[in-house]
Amino acid sequence: MPLTESEIRAIVDRITGELGSGSTPAVEVAERQPAPSTLPSPTPTSSLGIFATVDEAVEAAHRAQAEIRTLELRDKIIANQRRRLTEQARSLAEQAVTETGLGNVESKVLKNQLVIDRTPGTEDLSPEILSGDHGLTLTELAPWGVIGAVTPSTNPAATIINNGISMIAAGNGVVFGAHPQAKGVTNRTIHLMNAAAVEVGGPKTLLTAVAEPSIEAAQKLFHHRGIDLLVVTGGGAVVRAAQKSTKRVIAAGPGNPPVVVDASADLARAAADIVAGASFDNNVVCTCEKEILAEAPIADELLEELQQNEAVLLTPDEAEALARAMLNDYPGPEPRMNKEYVGKDPAVLAELIDKRVPAGTKLLLAETDRHHPFAVLELLTPVLPLIRCPDVDTAIDWAVELEHGSRCSITCIAWRSR
Repeated sequence: MPLTESEIRAIVDRITGELGSGSTPAVEVAERQPAPSTLPSPTPTSSLGIFATVDEAVEAAHRAQAEIRTLELRDKIIANQRRRLTEQARSLAEQAVTETGLGNVESKVLKNQLVIDRTPGTEDLSPEILSGDHGLTLTELAPWGVIGAVTPSTNPAATIINNGISMIAAGNGVVFGAHPQAKGVTNRTIHLMNAAAVEVGGPKTLLTAVAEPSIEAAQKLFHHRGIDLLVVTGGGAVVRAAQKSTKRVIAAGPGNPPVVVDASADLARAAADIVAGASFDNNVVCTCEKEILAEAPIADELLEELQQNEAVLLTPDEAEALARAMLNDYPGPEPRMNKEYVGKDPAVLAELIDKRVPAGTKLLLAETDRHHPFAVLELLTPVLPLIRCPDVDTAIDWAVELEHGSRCSITCIAWRSR
C-alpha cells in the first residue's frame, strides 16, 4: 500500500531529527574524529581561529563543526558573514595587494564582492525523496567533517571567503593552509568570518589556521588524521604534494587558457572582452586569458581593436627585450617566469625595457609564434601574446596544445550573430 504524504513527512522528520541530534554511529566518529586525548586544547590566546599549531587548529575546528548541525544556524552565520565581509571588501583588497605585491585593488574588490554575494549557501542542499511500490529512498547530503583547505597568494581573501561560505553551508569546519606570503590578509579574513559567526550565536573557530604558515605545516595538514577532505588551490607543486596523501583531494592548479578569435568574430566586442579578462587583477587568476590565437585575415584588425581598449602593442625588439627581462634562463631550453614580476602592473613591466606607456594601460601585447615562452608558459602577468593562425581549425589545434591538458582552462571562440 503506497505511503501517504503525511507518512512520508513523518519518516523524513524522524530521520533528519536523528541527523540533527548528532546520532552518528560511534564507529564512524572514532574513524573520522581525532582522539581528543592525543591533541592539545587551543590556548586561551588563540581566539577566533588562529592557532600556534596544526593540531590545535584541527581540534578547534572539530569542536566547532559539531555545533552547526542545523541549517537554520548555518543560514544565520552565512548571512552575517556576507554582511560583515561586504563592509571590509575594499580593506581586504588593499591589504592583499600591499602584503603580496600581486594584482590591483579594484579587481580584488570586485573579486571579493563576487564571492561574498554569489558563493552558494544551504540552498544547494535540498534533500531528494523518492518513493514507489518497493519503498522510500531519502538522499540527505551530509558534511565531510573538517576540511583542510590550501589557499594561494594570488587570491587570498577571495579564496578564504568562497571556501569558507560554501564549506560552512555544507556543515563543515575548515582548517586553512595559507600561503606564507599572504598570511596577514588570510588570517584577518578568517578572524572576520569567525567574528561574524559569533555575533549570531555560532562557534568562534569554524575556520582555523596557524599563525605562521609553512611548507611543514601544509604537509602536516595533508596527512593529519583529523582532516577528512583536502581542497587545494595553488601551483602544480602544492597540488602534487596533496595528491600524494591518502585523502580525497579536490584541487585547482595552474592553467594556460587560450582564446581563439575566428574570421567571423565581432572584433570590437572580442577585443574589449579579451582586454577585460586578461587584465583582470593583472592576470594572476588562472582562468584569465593567457594567449590569443587569431585567424590571419583578421589579426591586424584585432590588434587595432585591442589597442583601442588600453592595450599597448610592443615591437618585436621590445617583446624580445621584455622576455629577457622577465624570464629566467631565456633564451635557453627551459625558460621560467621570474616570480618577482608576477602580477605587476603593465607600466612596471614596461619600465624593465625603458618604455613608457600611457596612464591606464591594461595590457602589453606581443605578437609571437606558438613556441614562444610568452605563449607556452603561464605568466600570471599582463603580457598577452597574439599568434597568427592560417585557419580556425589550426587555431583550435594550437589552442589545445598550449592549454597543456590542464582541463581547468577554456578555449573561447567569438563570432557574429547571424
